[in-house]
Amino acid sequence: MATSSTMKKKKEKEEYWKRKELVFLVLYAIAFYAFIIHRSLQLSLDHESELYALRPGWLLPPRLNDVSDAQWRNFRANLPILFLVFALFALLANSLRALFSLKAKGMSFVWLLISLAYLSYLHGACVLFILSIASLNFLLVKVRFLPMTFGFLVIHAMIYFGIARKKMMQMIIIYLHRQSISLLCFGFSTYFFFFAIVFMKDIRSPFLGELLILRMISFGYDYHWAHQDPPFDQQERSVLKEKFSFSIYLAYLVYAPVYIAGPIISFNAFVSQLDTPQNNYTVRDMSWYGLRWLFSFSLMELMTHLFRYNAFAISRLWKLLSPMDIFIIGYGVLNFMWLKFSLIWRFFRFWSLICGIEAPENMPRCINNCCNLESFWKNWHASYNKWLVRYMYIPLGGSQRKLLNIWVIFTFVAIWHDLEWKLLSWAWLTCLFFIPEMVVKSAANTLQVESAFGEFLFREISAAGGAITITCLMVANLVGYVIGPSGINWLFSQFFSRQGLPVMGGMFITFYVGTKLMFHIDDAKQRKH
Repeated sequence: MATSSTMKKKKEKEEYWKRKELVFLVLYAIAFYAFIIHRSLQLSLDHESELYALRPGWLLPPRLNDVSDAQWRNFRANLPILFLVFALFALLANSLRALFSLKAKGMSFVWLLISLAYLSYLHGACVLFILSIASLNFLLVKVRFLPMTFGFLVIHAMIYFGIARKKMMQMIIIYLHRQSISLLCFGFSTYFFFFAIVFMKDIRSPFLGELLILRMISFGYDYHWAHQDPPFDQQERSVLKEKFSFSIYLAYLVYAPVYIAGPIISFNAFVSQLDTPQNNYTVRDMSWYGLRWLFSFSLMELMTHLFRYNAFAISRLWKLLSPMDIFIIGYGVLNFMWLKFSLIWRFFRFWSLICGIEAPENMPRCINNCCNLESFWKNWHASYNKWLVRYMYIPLGGSQRKLLNIWVIFTFVAIWHDLEWKLLSWAWLTCLFFIPEMVVKSAANTLQVESAFGEFLFREISAAGGAITITCLMVANLVGYVIGPSGINWLFSQFFSRQGLPVMGGMFITFYVGTKLMFHIDDAKQRKH
């Protein structure tokens, strides 16, 4: 009884100090964000006349609106037509399903017709080109020449897709062209597929080849695995072989709600829900999801009217700022990017949900609630992460070859976006930062902490590790999306100067506090469940 009473008092004491710690952490976070907001407002006002792509605002006139990001500007400008198309297509598809009790085959024709009308508006006559390469890919998959070379084919296609127009890589392309003839038995038609994609990029067509290629690969692998055991346990509903028909395949490739931006969904998951619509989200859930999207959109409008984070990045004005201001702009850019992508992806996912297809959530966790690289990449473009795990990571050997696999996968991700040195630098920096995290996690899994002091020490070391990881993530993303590899030396010279070192110390303390807050959030979630 004495032991039980002692343990209870010990636990109560731990909870008491955790509550005290939480109060301090929350007060620090409030002070930090108050400072960030105040300084961001001051920077935006001081440099407004020197920044690019600011337009008259509507939310807080006469303030200007930062629409310097091309993706956000185009999405925002096209929202009225997208909402109209959204409503008409959802109403038509759901009405036809209900009236005629349509299953996968029937719904594939419905979505094929709807989506082709959508693609005709987007691409014009180029929709015929898309259908031709889609048909060619279908034939190649059905013929099933060398199915085990799919992995090599993926990387090879991306190389052609990204660098065929880069003169500095001409010799590599010539070499790959010669070698791949003997390595792949796909003949002229395969090369027609690769070069046709490059041709479409050369004539500046609005051809969304990156996502289309992922869907083609998904169909190829799922068809291949339907005829033999996959290299992992299936977590999706099984799909009958007759579902791999040409009409369902085309409907999957051009499915309107996720055609432009995703989220990415596997062929098996798409077909299963085409047959039986998703039931995870009720009407109430979807209504709440839509309201959350509207709230997030309002936050974005407020952010772009008040702050100029992205305009600073593209104007290259950050080079004239102090280390503290560079940190504020870099942190703001990352938050802007997270909110932008979250809004775009959730808009199209919402459309897909209403139409009966549940695609994965691309941003399930806030960027400010990720304290290690693994959780960050699981929660940033999560549907792409799932695609990479399913079609690349596991076939390459999974966790048994994790250290090697991350280099292959992140290089592929960089090339998939576009072959630029800054994207490759971002990919390889991320891989370098992954190595110490993997070593520490492996050591932590083998270490058994029993004493209260041991738990405390482990928690503090983990928080310090989280602070270092967040700093590394910021550096990698700034290199990849703002300063480029040529700016690395300049960035280090700024932060390791006499003026920059106190800022580095403040960053570390702030990220340490942020990581401790994340631990408290995780603890609260565990108690709730």
